[in-house]
Amino acid sequence: VQLQASGGGLVQAGGSLRLSCTASGITFSRSSMSWFRQAPGKAREFVAAISWGGAVTDYADSVKGRFTISRDNAVNTAYLQMNSLKPEDTAVYYCGADPRARTYSGHGWQVRGNYLHWGQGTLVTVSS
Repeated sequence: VQLQASGGGLVQAGGSLRLSCTASGITFSRSSMSWFRQAPGKAREFVAAISWGGAVTDYADSVKGRFTISRDNAVNTAYLQMNSLKPEDTAVYYCGADPRARTYSGHGWQVRGNYLHWGQGTLVTVSS
């Protein structure tokens, strides 16, 4: 299993970036996908998730209205469109996959342990 995250970089506050996570070795169409992030000195935190069917999305309160998660099963890729970036969005962003075609209630999408496979991370730096 391989999850390849890309698209990070340096951007000014207010700018946009789109992250991509391309998966191999799993049945992508049956895999829920997520993005978590880890800032220096802080724990990894949930950012966004999309269900394996694409009908359900979930977001951390801190990114609602600014970030959008999506998926394209034809190319085995999940995306995170990040708009109106803030310096506090600076972190390494990791994509995670749950290949078990599960559906979660409540905050289940936000539980790190529900995602069995992880990419290597891509660094996003937002300057003020």
